[in-house]
Amino acid sequence: MSSASNQAASQWFAACPRGLENLLAAELMTLGAKSTRETVAGVYFEGSRATGYRACLWSRLANRILRPLTTVEAADGDQLYTQLKAFDWSGVFNVRQSFAIDFSGESHTIRNTQYGAQRCKDAIVDWFTEHGGQRPNVERRHPDVRLNVRLSKGRAVMSVDYSGGSLHQRGYRQRAGAAPLKENLAAAILLRADWPGMAARGGALIDPMCGSATLLLEAAMMAADIAPGLARSQFGFERLQDLNAEQWQAILADARGRAERGKASQLPEIRGYDADAAVIRRAQENIAAAGLQAVVRVSCRSLAELTKPTHRPMPCGLLVCNPPYGERLGEKRSLAFLYRQLGEVMAREFPDWDAALFTSDLALGKATGLRSHKRYRLYNGALEAHLLLFHMQGNTLRDDKPSPAPAAPATGELSEGAQMFANRIRKNRKRLASWVKRENVQCYRLYDADMPEYAVAVDLYGEAVHVAEYQAPKGVDPEAALRRLAEVQSALPQALGIAAESIVYKQRQRQRGAAQYQKQDSRQEYLSVTEGQAKLLVNLHDYLDTGLFLDHRPLRRRIAQEARGKDFLNLFCYTGTATVHAALGGARSSTSVDMSNTYLDWLRKNLAHNGLGESAHRQVRANCLQWLHEERGEFDLILLDPPSFSNSKGMDGSFDVQRDHPKLVRAAMGRLRAEGRLYFSNNLRGFRMDPALQQEFECVDITAQTLDPDFQRNRRIHCCWQICHL
Repeated sequence: MSSASNQAASQWFAACPRGLENLLAAELMTLGAKSTRETVAGVYFEGSRATGYRACLWSRLANRILRPLTTVEAADGDQLYTQLKAFDWSGVFNVRQSFAIDFSGESHTIRNTQYGAQRCKDAIVDWFTEHGGQRPNVERRHPDVRLNVRLSKGRAVMSVDYSGGSLHQRGYRQRAGAAPLKENLAAAILLRADWPGMAARGGALIDPMCGSATLLLEAAMMAADIAPGLARSQFGFERLQDLNAEQWQAILADARGRAERGKASQLPEIRGYDADAAVIRRAQENIAAAGLQAVVRVSCRSLAELTKPTHRPMPCGLLVCNPPYGERLGEKRSLAFLYRQLGEVMAREFPDWDAALFTSDLALGKATGLRSHKRYRLYNGALEAHLLLFHMQGNTLRDDKPSPAPAAPATGELSEGAQMFANRIRKNRKRLASWVKRENVQCYRLYDADMPEYAVAVDLYGEAVHVAEYQAPKGVDPEAALRRLAEVQSALPQALGIAAESIVYKQRQRQRGAAQYQKQDSRQEYLSVTEGQAKLLVNLHDYLDTGLFLDHRPLRRRIAQEARGKDFLNLFCYTGTATVHAALGGARSSTSVDMSNTYLDWLRKNLAHNGLGESAHRQVRANCLQWLHEERGEFDLILLDPPSFSNSKGMDGSFDVQRDHPKLVRAAMGRLRAEGRLYFSNNLRGFRMDPALQQEFECVDITAQTLDPDFQRNRRIHCCWQICHL
């Protein structure tokens, strides 16, 4: 058995997260290590004691640096105890120092780590007791000396932890958000993306979802040649008996000098953004703690607002991002739309840069619509993740789904009724063409039962067509209704010049209770359409409604124009399309209330699709009237768009807009600030505003102003009021 004084100091082990072993081996070689040998989650290496000091101070990738003291036989707990008690512990630490044991591994006789650690602790304490009459203290949380025991195949390796605590803790992170990225994993992402090379070429770095700024700070420390361990108060080896203080101080002084020179040099542009103001405040605290305020700049900005800075030329750079796994921006089902938005921003704003995307889900990486040229498997704790690297030059966005070649539209002879319907469709399209082009309208109503015998609504969603058949009155012959629908189906492909397969048909009828939300299909196919600044998701197959009420287009446009700097409340929010418009219009915050989980989940998708974070845009599942009575907040801008009737199981009794609108409007006005504005809309034909409300508030009927040309033939599609405090 060798004592610590006789044990060669040339054997070392550096622990690291899985997936970083070859990077760590290369890094250790630059720090003076020799004969590196990779193993799972670590690297064995040889080197002097000074190499161990440098590894603790300079390794950006290691978790711990361990120096093996001895290897002992450990067939059972007694043998482990006996062997370790025979070791001379005086060369490691003294009796006045505290210690702790980190134990890993098991055997058929040592079946849990607590037992193994206890036997090791007993051996060390008993050695000191026999060799001086005193026993050292065991301190689990903050020991002077931390020892590491690894049991495998009946043998135990006892090492001393030179780190004294995980090296990923640089000391600058004051607070972190949900699912924080560890510093050494962030460093690995940057090294894999060749950030040091990019920085040397004068490239910039931007993180569009920077969180607590870990990637930004690791990038800045690399560019400024700052040792990652420079801010640590003490390393474990500084408390060991064999510390060479003079050698350590020389290594430390060299690192301090390099950091000062690095911070004084011309450093690259390093910027970060996040949609959450609270997260940005945490990032600023971390940047200040690292002393890098002059290098790293962060600001509150959603992905939808991200553009490449123009204050100085940035011909090359690295866009690096660790997008949320579902914690920061909501449900995972929404994330595909967020990643698509990220891909669009990458292609539009940074076409000549490189990009690095770290994700736990390869399918999300593919959702960007961009082609990655390299992929690395890494581990964020126990979670397998992937680093995708992109060359953006020539990297064009692909469609979300490959589109089959469209079939030719039908060309057969039409019946007299079908020809009449086709002529009306062509006439309407021609009448609306100049408006559609001038206003850049992508989704609009082309036909709405203009001829009573053809009782359908025909809506265009880009290249797709949605047809809703109104339920025929009881007196109408069912066979005649079927014949007319067949004529519509034969006429539309010819009139619009599209394949019959591109048209979706549904029957519209009054919906009550849970039937309002029942699925018609389960395709889960979302089509992205554009309305003003907003990209909105519609589903043409699964529900009776598509997710976008076309008649409210002017009202959504008005809300977008009025929302800047305001707190917006969207009651009966449906899929949140007005919320998206308000957010893109610069709303300070939004709150969207609805009883349907389906609709709130759709809202999350719409927010993500526009690169909007959820922190400033709250969703509430609640009965709107009940919530209004319980809520104490105030808002500058409110949209109140209730159904005409509902008897949903989430309500006490039923809701009838004609009967119940006075108490609903009063409750909403109770949440409106003095100079605020409420828009009250509903689709009940023949609705009459309560005269008492018109005495209490300033009520202006703006229905005519909220009807675009595609709905001016049917002015009873909705009514809309602007309501303010007197």
